[in-house]
Amino acid sequence: MSSYSNRIERVAPLPRLNPRFPLRFSERRILLIVVDLLGLNVALLLVLFAFTQPETPIFAWAWQHQTWFLLLSVFWLLAAPLWDGYDLVRAASPNDATWSAAGAALVVSGLYWLVLLLPLPLPLPRRIYILTLPLLSALGIGLWRLLYATLFTQPAFQQTALVIGAGCSGAALVRALREPDSDRPCGVGYRILGFIDDDEAKQGTCIADVPVIGTRHDLISLHRQYQPDELVLAISDVHEIHAELFQALLDCREQGAQVTTMASVYERLTGRVPVEYAGDDIQVVLPASPSAIYRLYTLLKRLVDIGAAAVGCLFLLLLIPPVWVANRLTNPGDLLYRQERVGKGGCTFRVIKFRSMVMDAEKETGAVWAGQNDPRVTPAGRFLRRTRLDEVPQFWNVLRGEMSLIGPRPERPVFVRQLQAQIPYYQARHAVKPGITGWAQVKYRYGASVEDALMKVQYDLYYIKHQGVRLDLAILLKTVQVTLGLKGR
Repeated sequence: MSSYSNRIERVAPLPRLNPRFPLRFSERRILLIVVDLLGLNVALLLVLFAFTQPETPIFAWAWQHQTWFLLLSVFWLLAAPLWDGYDLVRAASPNDATWSAAGAALVVSGLYWLVLLLPLPLPLPRRIYILTLPLLSALGIGLWRLLYATLFTQPAFQQTALVIGAGCSGAALVRALREPDSDRPCGVGYRILGFIDDDEAKQGTCIADVPVIGTRHDLISLHRQYQPDELVLAISDVHEIHAELFQALLDCREQGAQVTTMASVYERLTGRVPVEYAGDDIQVVLPASPSAIYRLYTLLKRLVDIGAAAVGCLFLLLLIPPVWVANRLTNPGDLLYRQERVGKGGCTFRVIKFRSMVMDAEKETGAVWAGQNDPRVTPAGRFLRRTRLDEVPQFWNVLRGEMSLIGPRPERPVFVRQLQAQIPYYQARHAVKPGITGWAQVKYRYGASVEDALMKVQYDLYYIKHQGVRLDLAILLKTVQVTLGLKGR
């Protein structure tokens, strides 16, 4: 028998997993959405049918009034990003998930009652009875979310993986799985069983608390024993993949294993592109070749930009007088602030903002990032920053075609030169127009360091790879949440 076969036979038998029903990230979100909408619409059906007392059968009556149910579903889906309704980590927390979902159902169905049901031509008592809709919706959604957080976070429903490569990439994947807290692996339903690495010195050790359980020679046997849902390649340089490992991966794939890359799993876990672990694989960073649908999307996006910019400029005209008065009272000087920024293709343009700092703020310091509680920010400017109103003049940049409503935030040339030298693929963020708001802005705090810039460029490149109507809508709704929550700086 060959040494390769002998090595497989010598691997210690590992415990088989109990029967499992693993759910992917997308399947978990679909499950949450479907049951949420089902619960809301069943509550609406019961309330309306009970208190309007129609003569037709219940399902025929529901079909005749399908618009009511469709509108309630739209209300819910539009409101969900405002309370992170389909964030898997939050959905896995019994207390947080139950109360936040029940509260959201109460508010959404309450607004629905006020807008659509209260004006119905019914006797007043019946219109009041229909007020039970928010209470019934909150109860049903709250109980469902409690069931999800209790049942569907159990190991039987989690995806499992073996990670091939216990180096920096593999360790980064484990760290991503565990952010922002220890509940994340349970929340996203993804569990790493162990590492496979050819370094004999790592055998029997733990990398980020995950054990190294074998080498490439053991892969087939370990796959049979653990039966993972995925084999994750955490090897930055594809030239490092040994021919024997490649053949073992093919064998495992024939047995039903899904082979994927660290970058793919990292994106699913975090909504970021791991630029520092991309190596020479430029496909990790760049989006797929433009398709006809993508070209249609860019046209639609520009039309939306023009419409939004026109409305934004009208709002700007209304905003100028009170901002001018506030500036005059707290720190007299220029109302608007113009600054050179880097846009699409590396071209520079002058961005326009309401001045939020003292005059000549960088006279002594030169170009520096704004810090938390920056003393250069004026009292009026602090309010403008917290509400993001200082960005409103940039609608003029959008109208001129220099910016878009959504995209990576434009950076100053001096910082771009610095960051390009320190962050891999930083220049790739200039593949699209910069935006007033973006994926990084709604997912991460304000940045004031190279480390923060690295985190933001990961979000920016994720947006560039996955941009589309759905992601844009999610960003817009999250921007509303950030603005109303005064989470600017």
